[in-house]
Amino acid sequence: MSTSQQPDPRDRPARLTVGVVGAGRVGPALAASLQLAGHRPVAVSGVSDTSRRRAAQLLPDVPLVPPAEVLARAELVLLTVPDDALPGLVEGLADTGAVRPGQLMVHTSGRYGTKVLDPALRAGALPLALHPAMTFTGTPVDVQRLAGCSFGVTAPEELRLAAEALVIEMGGEPEWIAEDMRPLYHAALALGANHLVTLVAQSMELLREAGVAAPDRMLGPLLGAALDNALRSGDAALTGPVARGDAGTVAAHVTELRRHAPQTVAGYLAMARATADRALAHGLLKPELAEDLLGVLAHGTDGAEGEAR
Repeated sequence: MSTSQQPDPRDRPARLTVGVVGAGRVGPALAASLQLAGHRPVAVSGVSDTSRRRAAQLLPDVPLVPPAEVLARAELVLLTVPDDALPGLVEGLADTGAVRPGQLMVHTSGRYGTKVLDPALRAGALPLALHPAMTFTGTPVDVQRLAGCSFGVTAPEELRLAAEALVIEMGGEPEWIAEDMRPLYHAALALGANHLVTLVAQSMELLREAGVAAPDRMLGPLLGAALDNALRSGDAALTGPVARGDAGTVAAHVTELRRHAPQTVAGYLAMARATADRALAHGLLKPELAEDLLGVLAHGTDGAEGEAR
């Protein structure tokens, strides 16, 4: 059993005033979770009407103020802006003198570790990278979903206990990620989660085209079982016509996709090739069947390119 679940109370940070810069889907949920742990949200910044409504729903009575004012009021600042906006935001806050010595500066980007916070560090801030490995809806359900959620954590050695305590207080589980491994870590999550949404949405569209009245009800049990099997067994969970080497079935799929949803052909072929490679490597796809299958996939690519021309 992990000892990280029971931190020494002496290692827990004192109750902190919390500010949020960027009222997207993530920041208000994390601040609301910290509030449940006894911390006190005191300020939030948001530009769009949507972000302001979100902040009002998840953090009622917490004033909306400019980013510099958030830093002036808070001991713990959550920087929850898009990845590409983060470096400029940190530099701007540091250059204007908004950062205070001893202030905990936390960003939630999966891509970056703590180096992106160097301008704030030079101003005396304490840098932490706490990335929740979770998709967010921007509603109160997000606070509940944080229970048991893994956080990709990067922190200086002297701040590891503080980082661990904050994650556990939000109901999460810290997973330590080295600074230079952050982009790879983030790519892995994007590959699994973001692309999954695309695949499921495409599958639902195709089922509707095929006449299925409730594609979500049809896919739910199937995808739930596939996900559970994959998490338990990895490549051993591969099933379907590609893993079996059913070249004729795959060829029929490609034909129908070209007819009804040509925009999905490239993705289908790419995933089928990746699946075939993994099935071959793990002994699921028989080599004598793989040749015909790979031929179909290669021909499918040629056909798609031909249509594009």
